Amino acid sequence: MEYMEYILDTLEKIVNTPSPSGFTGKVMEIVRREAEGFGFQTEYNRKGGLIITVPGQTETVVAFSGHVDTLGAMVRSVRAGGTLAFTQVGGMMMEAIEGSYCKILTRDGREFTGTIQTPQPSVHVWDGCRELKRTEENMEIRLDEIVRTAEDVEKLGIGAGDFVSFDPKFVVTERGFVKSRHMDDKASVAVILGVLKYIHDTGKKPVQTLKMLISNYEEVGHGCSYIPEDVEELISVDMGCVGDDLNGDEYRVSICAKDSSGPYDFDMTNRLISLAKEYGIGYTVDIFPHYGSDVSAALKGGNNIRGALIGQGVSASHGQERTHVRGLMETFRLIAAYAGLMEKEESSRLFEELLLCEGSGSGR
Repeated sequence: MEYMEYILDTLEKIVNTPSPSGFTGKVMEIVRREAEGFGFQTEYNRKGGLIITVPGQTETVVAFSGHVDTLGAMVRSVRAGGTLAFTQVGGMMMEAIEGSYCKILTRDGREFTGTIQTPQPSVHVWDGCRELKRTEENMEIRLDEIVRTAEDVEKLGIGAGDFVSFDPKFVVTERGFVKSRHMDDKASVAVILGVLKYIHDTGKKPVQTLKMLISNYEEVGHGCSYIPEDVEELISVDMGCVGDDLNGDEYRVSICAKDSSGPYDFDMTNRLISLAKEYGIGYTVDIFPHYGSDVSAALKGGNNIRGALIGQGVSASHGQERTHVRGLMETFRLIAAYAGLMEKEESSRLFEELLLCEGSGSGR
């Protein structure tokens, strides 16, 4: 349970650090400090992505990627009545963010709070508020400031180009459900850091050299478009989709055979499936037709790699997301198995410990 406690604590910390795509400096520094605290070398690429190197028994390089950038928005303009028009960063339904509390992150480092709503936010006032189409044009941010005009807002220093982050509302229930925005993909980043903690604590050396690539533009399509040239295999650790015509759930790790960018590497996917069977890891194989990953970006960027995609199942992705500690642990175990870090007996023991804690009703 030690590693799950660490994963959940780390997840809460990074989830509560705003990081819409393009505004990831603070959260990336948290990840960097964690990795360096375990004794691993880190470096940034030019666009701010983090590369963590774990020496292996060979010089062959396998990479695992996770992304810290999230959905968000950017101020488009200040409206006459003092509300903010915005444009979305990443893809989401407007209905999924209506009523959400948010933060406005100005270019000079200040923060303001507000609420995302329509211009007709009350059934007590507007006859047509239920029928109003939820589009960007029909959404706005109500600032928690005494403002009545655009000039009032401009005096605060808020304007076009400022970032907007959505409050995550992070909760871990007694039965092990993890509810929060931005499980995509901060849950996977926390799992990757959990693997680094395990390597540090046990002194084990992976079979191949590992590079953990923490990307910062995945939600807008080019997160791992550049990766180090020595990477031969890249496994994107993202999220499994949950819903109609899909096999996955929140309690298992999803192994994606194909997404909107096409099939993933045949041999890598087969190896992941074989390891899951061998280690008794709860898994599912799925196809995600409305999904692209950091592997997709890396291949489109011309990188000479093989690629695969895994991740814990996440319900209501890009909405009020939810996963479960079992799914997080199964993802942890599959990464460790692929990297040659853990024997089957120890892997099973970690999962059994988790089930014992879950059975006692203690989510953490």
